[in-house]
Amino acid sequence: MRRFALPAVAVVGVLLLSACSKDSNDGGRPVPVGGDSGTTTSSTPSTAPSSEPTTTTGPATTAKPTAPAAQQVIVKPGNFASNPAVQGLMTSYPLYFQALVSKDDTILKKRFPSFFYADVSEEIVDAKRNGWVMKPPGSVVVVGAKATPDDTVAVQICRSQRTQYWDPRTRNWTVVAPKGSPEVIEMIQTGVGWLPYRMATSKGVNCSNVRYPA
Repeated sequence: MRRFALPAVAVVGVLLLSACSKDSNDGGRPVPVGGDSGTTTSSTPSTAPSSEPTTTTGPATTAKPTAPAAQQVIVKPGNFASNPAVQGLMTSYPLYFQALVSKDDTILKKRFPSFFYADVSEEIVDAKRNGWVMKPPGSVVVVGAKATPDDTVAVQICRSQRTQYWDPRTRNWTVVAPKGSPEVIEMIQTGVGWLPYRMATSKGVNCSNVRYPA
């Protein structure tokens, strides 16, 4: 099948070139700076392809924008890195944090269980109503992981001070937590891995001795 595809592409190329030559007045203006005659417009297509490879090699160095893919939140598993539920949290928590920072729960609605989505969307609605802004970057440290009777794993984490909403009206953190704030997320195993299931009470989680990476 591919033997016949090449001639077809060549025919299409010829037709496109002939069509471009007919509209030299329209296509000649944006590409060359001065298009005086039809001969100049016919010669510029030959120079345009030679200039394009240089522009494509230039953006290759612009691949640096992918480096600032520095996560908005850093998740440290502590001593629980081998726990599958904690591994699932490390993958999913940046998305959860992204939703909080952008105040957009769309990504959670598509990928997370409904219980967790309902909890987070309510928090995002409150943030929008009060004009709160979450200030990245932040960090999270896992300090515990316990199985529950509901076949979930309650992952206990401590969120750094920067992982809180900033209230522009009071010019203060919405939660005063000099040592960070505790949070417990119940993780559940699904067909696509461990995902946040619901928020749980953070009672008993101590963050006083936690060192945050950021």
